[in-house]
Amino acid sequence: MVNKILLEIITITPSITQNNSFAVVLGETRGNRRLPIVIGSSEAQAIAVALENMTPPRPLTHDLIKNLLTTFDISIKEVIISRLLDGIFFSQLVCEREGQEEIVDSRTSDAIALAIRYGCPIYIYSSILDSAGMELMDMEEDTAEELQEREQPEETSVSDFSVYTSKELEVLLNEALDNEDYEKAARVRDELNKRRKE
Repeated sequence: MVNKILLEIITITPSITQNNSFAVVLGETRGNRRLPIVIGSSEAQAIAVALENMTPPRPLTHDLIKNLLTTFDISIKEVIISRLLDGIFFSQLVCEREGQEEIVDSRTSDAIALAIRYGCPIYIYSSILDSAGMELMDMEEDTAEELQEREQPEETSVSDFSVYTSKELEVLLNEALDNEDYEKAARVRDELNKRRKE
């Protein structure tokens, strides 16, 4: 039997290796290895929206998929990162309908976005994590270097939102949601949440 390792989502960060891309960082729940996976901006947005429990004005593609599956009484039980070929990760959705299990191939970014919406576990085969995983110490060093090298545009800096009043932030949040700019909406919401805790 192939050994599966349970993963959790650690963070989503801009990728310094590819323009207009992001890296979703997964980590093993019982260990210190991390698995960065490069994804596109729209896929990062779909994952971020689900992580932040945001409700967009119109359903995103992954919300639509979930609605369709639910309508036909199909659930996703787990996601498995099942293959690594030429630096690309391949995944499988383990689906269930009326007690019968079916496996559907998926892009890993889509599988992660759906896993969050279903609240189902994300697994990886141990052989893949052995070959592609990074130790936490290595990741921390890389992150520090990336932060020094990365230049964030002023308009996306979290600190910019500190100059707004809470009422103005509420307006900004609604505008960002209406424009489907979920990354900005997440940052505005973080600023609002920070103020509510103070």
